[in-house]
Amino acid sequence: MNAPISPIDFIKHADAETALANLAMQLRAGSIVPYLGPGLADTLKPLAPMNPETLAAFFGTKVALPRRAKGNAWAAAQHIESFKHRSTVTSLMSEAFATPVEPTALHHYLATLQLPMIVDSWYDGAMRTVLSQRSDWGEIQGITRAGIGEDRWYRFYDAAGAESDRSAASGWKTLLYKPHGSITPAKNFLISDADYVEVLTEIDIQTPIPDAVKDRRTERSFLFIGCRFNDQLLRTYARQVTKRSSALHYVIVQPETLSKNEVKFFVSQGLTPIATPLDRAVEVLLSAA
Repeated sequence: MNAPISPIDFIKHADAETALANLAMQLRAGSIVPYLGPGLADTLKPLAPMNPETLAAFFGTKVALPRRAKGNAWAAAQHIESFKHRSTVTSLMSEAFATPVEPTALHHYLATLQLPMIVDSWYDGAMRTVLSQRSDWGEIQGITRAGIGEDRWYRFYDAAGAESDRSAASGWKTLLYKPHGSITPAKNFLISDADYVEVLTEIDIQTPIPDAVKDRRTERSFLFIGCRFNDQLLRTYARQVTKRSSALHYVIVQPETLSKNEVKFFVSQGLTPIATPLDRAVEVLLSAA
């Protein structure tokens, strides 16, 4: 159900473009962390599923799902894992994201800025693709702990895709943080309910959040681009990734599409919503560069 008139002020029209131009300057200065959602790459209409609902629909074309799992990617993956095998989930995720997602102009631009950190909250490899032209960066990915026999919440990868470690991360000019994992370079996927149960039991005390992420978010704001928060899991991750950073954060939105829970989330987290179509917002961010 879409939200009625909300208890939050949206930055609109000319004010929205002015705000975006100011945020573009802060991006260049490294004082804002871009937090990318799948909606950004979805503007180029890739073949891969670019939101939880279409990912759940993909699972439904491969496996008969119970009613409770239809439309819910995490529950659908859990059903497959429970009644088939974890390897089947990994195989289906690999199939879903087998065709590389094309980077947008904003992905390319962000790669040129040498930002301290970029958060990318979907499973595609578009951001890694453009960053791969550099050698001074690295990536941290959330991982499933199912069957690995290790007490780890995440793995480190260098610019070439080789597994690295936390000592190397401190020297990376740019850190790409993929909290839910990614198709590249090693097919790490946090996707099933069981994956998230373990994380969510600890995330309030920040154990699953890498120290390098905690360090680089300090005193910085976040700009959410192409993100939706119509799912409790997505809201929880955004809240925990941005914890103990600046109190000022921004989110690009289209007000008419928002749910009541999204608006409540913006209010509770102090997010300033910038009401403008995503393609226009990207155009302003690039033109102000």
